[in-house]
Parts: sequence; C-alpha cells; structure tokens
Amino acid sequence: MQDVKDITIIGAGPTGLFGAFYAGMRGASCRLIDNLDQVGGQLTALYPEKYIFDVAGFPKVLAKDLVKGMAEQAFQFKQPVHLGEKVLDLQHGSEDGQPRFTIVTERDAYPSRSVLIAGGIGAFTPRKLPLKDADFWYGKGLHDRILDPKVFTGKRVLLVGGGDSAFDWAVNLQGIARFVLMIHRRDGFRAHAATVRQVHELCAAGKMELRTFWELKAIHGGDAIEAVTIFNNKTKEEERVAVDSVIPQLGFISSLGAIAQWGLDLEKGEIKVSQTMETNIRGVFAAGDITTYAGKLKLIATGAAEAAVAVNHAVHFINPAAKVEPGHSSNMALFGQTED
Repeated sequence: MQDVKDITIIGAGPTGLFGAFYAGMRGASCRLIDNLDQVGGQLTALYPEKYIFDVAGFPKVLAKDLVKGMAEQAFQFKQPVHLGEKVLDLQHGSEDGQPRFTIVTERDAYPSRSVLIAGGIGAFTPRKLPLKDADFWYGKGLHDRILDPKVFTGKRVLLVGGGDSAFDWAVNLQGIARFVLMIHRRDGFRAHAATVRQVHELCAAGKMELRTFWELKAIHGGDAIEAVTIFNNKTKEEERVAVDSVIPQLGFISSLGAIAQWGLDLEKGEIKVSQTMETNIRGVFAAGDITTYAGKLKLIATGAAEAAVAVNHAVHFINPAAKVEPGHSSNMALFGQTED
C-alpha cells in the first residue's frame, strides 16, 4: 500500500513541478504522477532544444534547461515521482471525517488528502506514421520523440512533417546528423516563418534537403533502418533513399482521457476552476493549461502562479488552521533564512 500524501499532483510538466516545490515549501507531503516517461511535459516531449523567452528571470532559456532547473527546485524536498503511469480513476470518500482521495493508475493506487490536476493539454501521444509496420521499427532507427540529439550523430536522417517541431529539428540537427532530408505532403507549413527561412537557407547552402509533396511509403532494413521509399503525391514518382533514422513529427493526439469521467465541471475539454483553483469537487484543484476561467492566459508563468495558489489553498483545505498566505520565501527558516 502506498502511504497517504497531503497532495497528489497529476502531471509532471512545469506547472506540476512548481506545484511539487510549493508543496514542499509549505511543509506538505506530495507525489507526482505522469503518463510520460520523463518530467517536463510538453517542454520535454515537443521542443527540448527550443528557446523560451517569456519565463521570468531568463532573457532566454532552452526548454530542457528550464525543465532541469524546475526539477532540481521541486525535488529538493525528495517527493516521489511515478512516471510512465496512466491515471485511470479518481475515487473519493472520507476517513475519520476527513476527505480522502485515491488516484488509481495502471500500476497502483495512491491515497491522498487532496489532488492537484496539472495535466497540461491532457495525456498526449505522438501521432504515428500511417504505415502498417511502423511499430516494428521503433528501437531500430524510428524515433517519434527526440530526447538526446546525440543519438543522430553521423546519421542520415529523414524528417517527416511540416510543423514547428519538424523545422526546429531540421535546424537543431545541423552539425550532428550527417545529412537531413525533410519531406512534407504539401507546400504549406505550420511553422514559424523565421525557422522556415532558416531551413531554406540551409537547403541553399547544400546542408540539407527539403522536398514538398513527398510522403513516406515504406521503410526498409533488417536489424536497423537502411533505406526508405518516398513518393511524390502529385507526380506519383517513387524513390528509394538510403537513411539511418526516420523522425516523424506529425503532431500529438491529446485528450483528458479518464479525467473527463470524474464528474468535473468541464468547458470545451478544459477544467473549470474558481479563483482558488479549486474544481467543483472539494479538495480537487487544477492548474496550468488544463484549466479555464475568465481571463485565462496559457503561459508557463501563469501556470506556476496557479500552482502556487492551488497548493496554498490545498494546504488550507487539509488543515483549516494553516494560513493561505505562506509569507516570503526569503524569510523562511526552511531555506535557512531568518526574519531579519
């Protein structure tokens, strides 16, 4: 049996990580649960090598470096984190007259005195290549997420897609991959104009190749990818190209999943919260991109603020004698500080 925590945080993205830090700062025990196999949420899964410019205190910061800092900040209080676990159910009742929740995952059940849902855009998984044997090639050169660019050192890479992620990796793999071929099924792109311009400049310099109206038809090889067959969807021309790695960047499928069945008040797939970040279920709070309220702004900065509000009110919910306002961290003995 898992031990009872004051707060169980669902989602280990930036909002969840800051919530874990704030729980520790308030002396509340907590745990984190996430469907992904690493902390960081969208920052880790979608654009770890991309700069972020609107986080307080950083003129610019790589997404992966921001995650590293937020994780270090959060885990100084030694909170347990359970990764690669899909949340299936939320059970709630009472024990000794106090509310008690149990978060059920595929692997275990986690009792808690309160819950903070910080699930970002919901549980999300990469869109798979529309090839019947796509699953066979995972671990053999097919990567739908890039966690370590060094994996592609000296490799001939095929990038499939026309959005921000595809263009970002076309740029960020320069100097790492031996060569990058990028294909997209049409000549319109869903990427930032500056990055599209960079890719065109790289093509003009002979450092990579971009082909529009081309699609992936087949992957060839044995124990590893050796080549692909691509085809032009306008001329029907086919070509076999030698590659070592295929990186589909076709977007992600996201949904609230089981959370949608918990009786929460939802609006267009988002959780409605009060000004204290509490949902319509007492003791269940939410913060970050998964929430909605009048004036909502979806930013990492506001997600962190919402997490702080949620945790403070969760602490007060658990113990009504506890202050909602924690005071300034610069005066806290917890961090070795004194009032003077």
